[in-house]
Amino acid sequence: MESLLLRIQETAKLLGVSKWTVYRWIDEGRLRATKIGQGSLRVFRTSVNELIDKAKVNLDPTRANPRSKALETRPVKRKPHP
Repeated sequence: MESLLLRIQETAKLLGVSKWTVYRWIDEGRLRATKIGQGSLRVFRTSVNELIDKAKVNLDPTRANPRSKALETRPVKRKPHP
């Protein structure tokens, strides 16, 4: 069973950031957390999942990207070999 609460270090590892970034994101409201016991901070797993979902990039190759078309048609300038 997946834990509903994550330690700061677990959260940092999952997100690929430092523990200080996790603390900052909690302060900024990007992650939701709670204190348990004598002040141990835990991050709600659902808030980590929501943060990941918000950061997802659409990798669907059938979806047109106007910028990629412009890059494809631009001529490539090459330096002549000496």
